[in-house]
Amino acid sequence: MTQTTEAATVDQSLPRPRRNRIHRAWFVAAVAFVTIIGAAAFRSVPGLLIDPLHEDFGWSRGTIGAAVSINLALYGLTAPFAAALMDRFGMRRVVAVALTMIAIGSGLTVWMTAAWQLMLCWGLLVGLGTGSMALAFAATVTNRWFTERRGLVTGILTAASASGQLIFLPVLAVMVDAGNWRPAAVTVALAALVVVPFVWLLLRDHPADVGVAPYGAKEFVPKPPPALGAARRAVTVLFSAARTGPFWLLAGTFAICGASTNGLIQTHFVPAAHDHGMPVPAAASLLAVIGVFDVVGTIASGWLTDRFESRRLLAVYYALRGISLLFLPMLLSATVHPSMLFFIVFYGLDWVATVPPTVALCREHYGEDSAIVFGWVLASHQIGAALVAFLGGVARDVFGRYDMVWYASGALCAAAALMALVIRRRPVTPVVAGA
Repeated sequence: MTQTTEAATVDQSLPRPRRNRIHRAWFVAAVAFVTIIGAAAFRSVPGLLIDPLHEDFGWSRGTIGAAVSINLALYGLTAPFAAALMDRFGMRRVVAVALTMIAIGSGLTVWMTAAWQLMLCWGLLVGLGTGSMALAFAATVTNRWFTERRGLVTGILTAASASGQLIFLPVLAVMVDAGNWRPAAVTVALAALVVVPFVWLLLRDHPADVGVAPYGAKEFVPKPPPALGAARRAVTVLFSAARTGPFWLLAGTFAICGASTNGLIQTHFVPAAHDHGMPVPAAASLLAVIGVFDVVGTIASGWLTDRFESRRLLAVYYALRGISLLFLPMLLSATVHPSMLFFIVFYGLDWVATVPPTVALCREHYGEDSAIVFGWVLASHQIGAALVAFLGGVARDVFGRYDMVWYASGALCAAAALMALVIRRRPVTPVVAGA
């Protein structure tokens, strides 16, 4: 009896095993996911407003496409500087300011009366805001908060933009189809403002801010001091990366990625389908369905990136995308046929599946500078998107149809597949102790 009592006393004195808690990194990733969804509201708008703005103000599709081009170009060119600014001022401040700029730019379009105002609000302000919320933000979150599951997290955060498209596209399409595009612009502004409190209260810049190690790290990582000269660092990293072959191959393939997604499908699919007699809400719903399968495809791509060679994944993704675009002109009609649904599913799975392997290749070749390098690679993505957004509108004005644009984009995707295969793997060099 005495021995039993003593044993119980000893058992009670032992420390109880600590329950496994969800790592704080996953909460930060969740906040980033919601934030990107809020910013993605604007990404749903351009394709819906080309025809309404053309009818309301008489602006040519080329003029409207020019405003979209400014937005897409700034979206990309801002990204590397935004990544450096996050190193200087922190993610929370940069992202909160970016969301506010999106809200102001979208809200002011309600009162515009001239094309230059569209380019100022829709192009400049929203372009700078969304550029600061670009995929470089996702890369920064992943690099700081995770040492394991980076491919998966990159895929999830990339899919957030598609999730925003899924949420907002049907709603905005109904608003626009009702005869007035302005409520859609106001909705975008409100969506950006609603997310600001979540960012300010819940987002943290570094694991050290809350006293934890990055997810998967075996040791605590101290927070580095603020990096001074953010703009200079972004330019310095560009010049350093530009002296390497992988940078130009990654930039080239990603420019074609932007040309065949944001610049082409996201901007011109709805008006192209409408040219064939398809109602705008139906075409927008198809674009939203692309967003559904984009989420699946991007997360799956992140999982695959953790397990397979990234350059081979890119080659497969671009080849499949090019094949699907070559068939699109034959599928567009006034009604939705099963063949069109097959295209939507097939293309949706491949929409931004290219992002996780591209981020992984940047990380493999450029290490700690990978987020900024990816920002510049993303700039090429958006420049490609901007060119096709503008040239697609011009082609529609000149030829009266979009067929030439689909075929040219399919051929570019074939070139991107070949470029991806040329990227060489970086040899692993042993680290010398004390070096």
